[in-house]
Amino acid sequence: MTRTKSRTGKRASAKPAGTKSKPAKRTPGRPFKENGGEVMRERILDAAEELFAEHGFDGVTVRQVTRKASVDVALAHYYFGTKRGLFDSVFLRRAAILNEARLKAIDDFQINPGPGGATIEGFIQAFLDPVMERWANGGPGWKSYLAIVAQVNNTPKWGGETMARYFDPVIHRLIDALRGIMPGAHDIDLYWSYQFLSGTLTLTFAETGRIDRLSSGLCHSSDYDAVRDRMAPFAAAGFRKICLHKRS
Repeated sequence: MTRTKSRTGKRASAKPAGTKSKPAKRTPGRPFKENGGEVMRERILDAAEELFAEHGFDGVTVRQVTRKASVDVALAHYYFGTKRGLFDSVFLRRAAILNEARLKAIDDFQINPGPGGATIEGFIQAFLDPVMERWANGGPGWKSYLAIVAQVNNTPKWGGETMARYFDPVIHRLIDALRGIMPGAHDIDLYWSYQFLSGTLTLTFAETGRIDRLSSGLCHSSDYDAVRDRMAPFAAAGFRKICLHKRS
């Protein structure tokens, strides 16, 4: 068998010894998988979550997010498309966790409510506990996320649509459970009662410090134990008064 030789008479080599391979080309903004693309995606979401919580949707640019995350702006566009796409991804990331935990808590209470049987307070507490626990002990990420939820719940232009898209199934599950233990309750009263509960909950997550000043320091807006002890009984009394009162 003959061997191919170069013009100098030496056998050709596929790659000269000691040379390095050229790096693979990539589409601008597209991450190398081996460089932790998913890690960079989460970094962008974390940065966006913190900035949206502090400044709101309109007060943040994609470039500010990527600067905070220390990534190229093209990477954010690659993963999320638009600023609204980024915001929706931030909103969905923790909403899915909350919904699963809340549905399980409501189901668990309905199956095993304890010796006193199912109560309005019990169902509301089951609905609140998964989110209250994360608000108290979930760290800065959950604090930021729930501050965003508070903003969205009070945004007339598109807040209602966003809340409905991500949270309506678990809210309907709560209302169905309450309807089952309040015979004769009208749906209009159930939904208004939930509206008032929702406002109470998201005002709490906003942690505006209003109650601190109003009470001259007697109450603190970040006092998890005080909120948990009072919110479910307060809301349950409202549901009971509105939904079970005698109609003429």
